[in-house]
Amino acid sequence: MAELRPSGAPGPSAPPAPGPAAPPAFASLFPPGLHAIYGECRRLYPDQPNPLQVTAIVKYWLGGPDPLDYVSMYRNVGSPSANIPEHWHYISFGLSDLYGDSRVHEFTGTDGPSGFGFELTFRLKRETGESAPPTWPAELMQGLARYVFQSENTFCSGDHVSWHSPLDNSESRIQHMLLTEDPQMQPVQTPFGVVTFLQIVGVCTEELHSAQQWNGQGILELLRTVPVAGGPWLITDMRRGETIFEIDPHLQQERVDKGIETDGSNLSGVSAKCAWDDLSRPPEDDEDSRSICIGTQPRRLSGKDTEQIRETLRRGLEINSKPVLPPINPQRQNGLTHDRAPSRKDSLESDSSTAIIPHELIRTRQLESVHLKFNQESGALIPLCLRGRLLHGRHFTYKSITGDMAITFVSTGVEGAFATEEHPYAAHGPWLQCQAAPWGPSKLQERQAPEVHRLFPQLHHKGESVTRESSQELPHHSCLSPVSC
Repeated sequence: MAELRPSGAPGPSAPPAPGPAAPPAFASLFPPGLHAIYGECRRLYPDQPNPLQVTAIVKYWLGGPDPLDYVSMYRNVGSPSANIPEHWHYISFGLSDLYGDSRVHEFTGTDGPSGFGFELTFRLKRETGESAPPTWPAELMQGLARYVFQSENTFCSGDHVSWHSPLDNSESRIQHMLLTEDPQMQPVQTPFGVVTFLQIVGVCTEELHSAQQWNGQGILELLRTVPVAGGPWLITDMRRGETIFEIDPHLQQERVDKGIETDGSNLSGVSAKCAWDDLSRPPEDDEDSRSICIGTQPRRLSGKDTEQIRETLRRGLEINSKPVLPPINPQRQNGLTHDRAPSRKDSLESDSSTAIIPHELIRTRQLESVHLKFNQESGALIPLCLRGRLLHGRHFTYKSITGDMAITFVSTGVEGAFATEEHPYAAHGPWLQCQAAPWGPSKLQERQAPEVHRLFPQLHHKGESVTRESSQELPHHSCLSPVSC
């Protein structure tokens, strides 16, 4: 639960924001991390020392459900001459370390990130006659913060969030989010590390799909050029009824399609509902991991395998260098060098990933044929996998959200993969790799056969053979099952 109050009013567990002439004794009691962020807010809004603020009644560190201690809401007059409309500016407090006493975040020094290293912001177009900011964006920010705290995965500029519902629970077409740097908020150096500000940008489904097929930064730049779709400061208008491609049809062909063809996609993997079976031969017993299906108890990935999959996804973003899969090295310690605190968990790390290391994880097995299963949304990304990744000599990973397993598609240009042209299907425990040979980047041509069929020439859907002509429709079905390339 949360309550709405002016930030200068006494709260249940936090003092009011101190003014420029706050008594030294009072200022010393004020949480230093919170004080530093308030300083940046006051730089932007000197005339609003006490904005309305949504605050968690029971703080997260006292067992409450809301990770953000506060969300402040400011009125920004914009700049009509620069196509920046008047809007509400929301700023979170709690993803960074506000207190420095380890009640929420572990202190790791002043040079690194504070807490998760960022706070969220959101800019919502002010409706005519609106005298107070709506509070639903605060709950939206709390939802994103819960994901960060529960998964310990951080956000970066250019990331996208598939929400699949109007952000304000209306009938709006704005149902997903992109993330970018806030155009006004500058990074803040606090006593507990650096805090940056990531702005949430509401987008339509078609814009989200384009961000997936190409990249988030490219779509954000397009949104900046269309005033009614965001403008220079990427202000979200929940009443926007048209996508940028409906407003300017040339954007799709001249910018997005050309960008995909030239740059490919920087989306290197997703968490998905997926599974795979080894059809080479039936499993010998219940302990044999050759058959891994949805609904069965999956094998756990070892720490070194989990680390390699994480690096697979992370290195997939390095689109200007030659794609390389890191080698499996049992001597390497679990964990990577990141900008955030070592205690933070990476996106693919399992709570018990290092607890069980079955015998079959020690060796890599070559398979003769495999059966892949994807849900509808995951299957819809297979054309992205080919067009935006494999055609450009990269790789793409599906990490199961229902079990500790993964499927990685690799092209012939990816070094370090254990799937090769000679053995295109290889498994290392529950991690399957599928080599696109002999359809590597030099031979995968979009204008020839449909993309999906060129990677999987023998397709079955619900037990029936799928023709080449109908394979383009497969992503719309609930199960995509390529069999025996």
